[in-house]
Amino acid sequence: MDTPTLPVLERIASALERLSPPPATLEGVDTADAFVWLPERGRLLPVPHVAHVPVDLLRGVDLQRKILIENTEHFARGLPANNAMLWGARGMGKSSLVKGAHALANQVDGKPCAPGKGAIALIEIQREDLATLPLLLSLLRENPRRFILFCDDLSFEKEDRDYKALKSVLDGGIAGRPENVLFYATSNRRHLMPRDMIENERSTAINPSEATEEKVSLSDRFGIWLGFYACEQDTFADMVQSYARERNLPIADEDLMARANEWAITRGSRSGRVAFQFIEDLTAELAEH
Repeated sequence: MDTPTLPVLERIASALERLSPPPATLEGVDTADAFVWLPERGRLLPVPHVAHVPVDLLRGVDLQRKILIENTEHFARGLPANNAMLWGARGMGKSSLVKGAHALANQVDGKPCAPGKGAIALIEIQREDLATLPLLLSLLRENPRRFILFCDDLSFEKEDRDYKALKSVLDGGIAGRPENVLFYATSNRRHLMPRDMIENERSTAINPSEATEEKVSLSDRFGIWLGFYACEQDTFADMVQSYARERNLPIADEDLMARANEWAITRGSRSGRVAFQFIEDLTAELAEH
């Protein structure tokens, strides 16, 4: 080979190395208790502080809270536990409950553990990255820590095939689901796909009962299925008053609720998210006076 050709080949080789993704690793998994999965880098990005609402401030979801906290604590202690789907109305505390249950499971004597010392590591994975779940599972399977994979606002459209990767977590395939991994997901859709799509595929299929069974039955593979519903006025009032008491806001209940109801009317809904947003605004306003 001509000597002048070698530098060119070396530059090509270096360029290919820069373009190829690095090997996936769990480096740093003991430095924090929450992470975001970055498949393009094959890394877990540590999240030093998870923004969460204390679970005792979540109102109107007493049964859902009890079930998910118990399941999470069982998992933290090495007992059998189920994957969980939290579905239903927007802003009613689905993702807040997941993060709050994780924080609660990582407390000792009512205080948070030191970073990286919690019983469970929470890993957030984006819906568009579900195809990389087999890679992530292969990394987690051999690690001594326990992990909850969390996908917020999960849903599938007609041409999606990523739900098949999700089955590797829920069913485990030939290798079985790793004992140290659970999957928690939230969704506004009960069956993870639009109702009109379900009805359309059933109406046009040769065998309607099988047309959407594979996708619709995906939700049935979650051992725990928790529904969240739009809150009534009394529940909304309880939410607002709980947040106000937690912040010691100097305002009478009558004035508080009059302003909270006006806030909800302008947004066209009542929910835990609306109550929290109102309290954020009110806290800032009262601090200025």
